Amino acid sequence: MSSPPEVETASRQRWMSILARAAAADIAGRLEALPAPPPHRRLRGPETGLVMVRGRAGGDGAPFNLGEMTVTRCAVRLEDGTVGHGYVAGRDARQAELAALLDALLQDPARRPAIESAVIAPLAAAQAARREAQARRAAATRVEFFTMTQMR
Repeated sequence: MSSPPEVETASRQRWMSILARAAAADIAGRLEALPAPPPHRRLRGPETGLVMVRGRAGGDGAPFNLGEMTVTRCAVRLEDGTVGHGYVAGRDARQAELAALLDALLQDPARRPAIESAVIAPLAAAQAARREAQARRAAATRVEFFTMTQMR
């Protein structure tokens, strides 16, 4: 199978982002609801390394090196030739391999709906709920300051 068409780039970025933020145990638990995945072979890794994180002053200023971040990556190939990639923050090799396997499986239009509904959608919903809960906790501590000016 060849690389996904350009129209699927946004979809692929979405599921890879969700898989990168999900814990390996959560991915594996969701994957159990599906039929056993086809055999795959590791092409690369999982291997852990460092990437340079860049920042910008004020969001639009000159870029600067903020520091290094640990990242684990993995690449797998299915029997049909489809290649999947997984990149995750930290050192979780299992998460990187599961993300790569699911990336490869999701590239098949026949498998995608079942995997989207059983794995990706629940993981996305859980991540959204965590973000909302965190936003509510932060909003509860918000203090609004205002200044009154005096007329002279």
